[in-house]
Amino acid sequence: MHPIRRSLRLLPLLPAALTSLFAIPAQAGDERQLLAAINDYRTHSQRCEWSTMRGAPPLVLKSNLALPVGYSGALRRGLRDAGYQAGEVRSIRLAGARDARSAFAMLRDDYCADLLDSQVSDIGISRSGNQWRLVLARPMASAQLGDSRSTGQALLAQVNAARAKPRMCGSKRFAAARPLNWSSALASAAQQHSRSMANRDYFSHQGPDGDSPFDRARDAGFRGRQVGENIAAGQGSPRAAMDSWLASPGHCANLMNPKFTQVGAAYASQVRSENGIYWTMMFGAP
Repeated sequence: MHPIRRSLRLLPLLPAALTSLFAIPAQAGDERQLLAAINDYRTHSQRCEWSTMRGAPPLVLKSNLALPVGYSGALRRGLRDAGYQAGEVRSIRLAGARDARSAFAMLRDDYCADLLDSQVSDIGISRSGNQWRLVLARPMASAQLGDSRSTGQALLAQVNAARAKPRMCGSKRFAAARPLNWSSALASAAQQHSRSMANRDYFSHQGPDGDSPFDRARDAGFRGRQVGENIAAGQGSPRAAMDSWLASPGHCANLMNPKFTQVGAAYASQVRSENGIYWTMMFGAP
């Protein structure tokens, strides 16, 4: 993203329809005036950067996205500490905007693509004098995943679809393999590990207490002699988790291993953890 430092300059007159947006009573605050202008702008198709962009849903003002104008830390960490786990996020800083109308003109001229992006749903606005910061974000999708059973079944269907045809995992070729059966014991072990990683904020096959995938499977009641485990972090959907595993030679090899006959999988989320959402898929053989 190009630097966001601007000097005060003369502004073109705004169309009458936009000008009326800034007639909101003063007590509503400049932040809400700016939000109203941005959302009106998003409602309609707009010419932006030599192309026409379609209208997008209005943005929702979120107080935990309103980072201080002078905040200089890591953006995602700052939002996480404020209780917002972002799946998509960007920050815009403006200098020299004396009011909401001036700020909107700067945004429209230089950041139209950001304002019109349908991939963001929330906004935070903060101001200090003529300095402004906007944070545009979309939350991590874990809240929309549904219950663990439906997510587990989605992962089961996806792993069996992957095993149904030959596949290269790195430099190693795997033939199509038989479908896996769901194991409630392996699913329980997967849920335990995902929850542990989310709540204790780590990402590893070995737990903080030294437990291994085999230990967790045995404790959950699995009696097979062979266990494999895939983990992932930060992916907002079962499809995204599966895609990341298929792209990794070692994880892909677990998915395609013909010796495995059973599988269990689960996710857990914690907004204040480093990655927000954690996935575990466990494989077992008799």
